[in-house]
Amino acid sequence: MNCNKRIVTFGELLLRFSKFDHRRFPQTEVLRGNFGGSEANVAISLATLGNDVEYVTRLPKGQIGLAALMMLREYNLRTPHVLCDGDRMGAYYFEGAAGLRNSSVVYDRNGSAFYNLTPGYFNWHEILKDAAVFHTSGIAGALSPGAAAATFEALDTADEMGLTISFDINHRKNLWKYEGAQPRETLSRMLSYADVMFGDVIEFEFLTQHPKIPFTATTADYEMDLEPYREWFEEIHARWPRCRKWLMGMRNQVSASHHLLTALLWSDGRLYSTRIYDIQDMIDPMGVGDAFVGGELHALLAHPGDDQLMLDYALAAATLKYTFNGDFNLATDEEIKALMAR
Repeated sequence: MNCNKRIVTFGELLLRFSKFDHRRFPQTEVLRGNFGGSEANVAISLATLGNDVEYVTRLPKGQIGLAALMMLREYNLRTPHVLCDGDRMGAYYFEGAAGLRNSSVVYDRNGSAFYNLTPGYFNWHEILKDAAVFHTSGIAGALSPGAAAATFEALDTADEMGLTISFDINHRKNLWKYEGAQPRETLSRMLSYADVMFGDVIEFEFLTQHPKIPFTATTADYEMDLEPYREWFEEIHARWPRCRKWLMGMRNQVSASHHLLTALLWSDGRLYSTRIYDIQDMIDPMGVGDAFVGGELHALLAHPGDDQLMLDYALAAATLKYTFNGDFNLATDEEIKALMAR
């Protein structure tokens, strides 16, 4: 694979409404609005890095859907199979962290165009023709039975056509509200398709029911004991043997504006670690995980076989996301490599 190979991502695009200056939801009438969503964030990261990327979703008809479609095209994404025939757009409201107070997210996604998906809306054989990678996440499985079934339809087709399948756990416990929802079982089934998998240490703990290994770094020179992680990854691989590359992100939030970030990669039986970034005075933490995914997929295509470089590149990409407002990582390849070289 190489950077000229097409990547397809699939998920829900949202309107994000954020408070200014660390204010709480009841304070002031002003909200900043922009678009975001995990799989779109990944797609835009990849397009910014020069990859050929198509994003597939369902939007509402009318001016809001048109605005969203124009935004996707502005960031150089292919959109020939985006549907604009739904009734409403999903949204989320973000209240930023401050000091020792955590951030807060309120979702408004029920009844959205993507929520109301069912199998048959997309011609996946046509969409995935000549593509190399298909990427999605567990969010669709959390929204509704129809959206979950539509995602499995895409995964089945990607598997049948021999694509590399990339999957981000993206467990959002506040989304699994529909009757009969089984998050661990649904995510586990989605993961069974994956060749490359992403998640943070808390999501790994949820999926595997293995107690998480604490990451307690407060400085960049923190020394990690890798052996417990190695054993954990080997247990995970035994359960999902298809997946060849497992990426685990770890973040210690010292305060709202001070994070320590690192990651691990288990690939074909070998464990790779990378540096720890000490991030202070950050701008916006939303989308950091998606930037990590985008960085890894770009490096997977641009530098196949160099697992250490892939991990180093992905973490540097995620670190730079902290410097951008909004959900999208707009770091260039040159900026990422410059950070890696520091």
